Amino acid sequence: MTPILISFAAFLSTFCGGITAVKNIKRLHYVLGLTAGVILGVVAFDLLPEIFKLAYANHIDPTKPMIALVVGFLLFHIVEKNLLIHHAHESEYGKHKHPQVGMLSALALSGHSFLDGVGIGLGFHVNTTVGIAVALAVIGHDFADGLNTVTLMLNHKNPIKRATKFLLLDAIAPVLGAISTLFFTLSDANLVLYLGFFAGFLLYIGASDILPQAHEENSSRRTIALTVLGTAFIFLVTRAL
Repeated sequence: MTPILISFAAFLSTFCGGITAVKNIKRLHYVLGLTAGVILGVVAFDLLPEIFKLAYANHIDPTKPMIALVVGFLLFHIVEKNLLIHHAHESEYGKHKHPQVGMLSALALSGHSFLDGVGIGLGFHVNTTVGIAVALAVIGHDFADGLNTVTLMLNHKNPIKRATKFLLLDAIAPVLGAISTLFFTLSDANLVLYLGFFAGFLLYIGASDILPQAHEENSSRRTIALTVLGTAFIFLVTRAL
């Protein structure tokens, strides 16, 4: 039950991110900078060591989870860039917004949040330390997910009421993902591959999504310092647990 309870923190993080988008808080870049550091720390100091530990213990070629990491990174890169290419082509025909584009984008983010919840649950399948570290990364970047869900909805001329409904869907998705892991387990070999894939996914959203957003409009030494602080925090957490 622990991963399910913790996943409710992801629910709150997502919802708070959406409310922040509505209120347009100007210091958002600080939160995003810290979140990027947290994600980097989780991948470097928790997921990768655990992957190599499990691979060694189960006589698994470590190249396989590294391939899964690259696949996870490139898959989300391809999906995101294809969406951006679509939007770029649309912009050639002048400014126009489609509510359905915002809704489809928000649904995609909800699917991504569901996988976040699965990641939390499977992290606890490995051990408590991995579960908590993954949960911290998920909770941190789910704030950005909530922000993006509402921003995409409003940017494509959806009413606030509809945007709020999609925000709630995105917020509950990680809870449902965590619950789903109560009904299945993975072998150690498959778990190592999943952790590699999930690490690639986290690396992508941290380095190619959240960090650029943190510096998009107001890059500063303070934002950089918060990224370093987030990384150092996870290093200390993983050593303490």
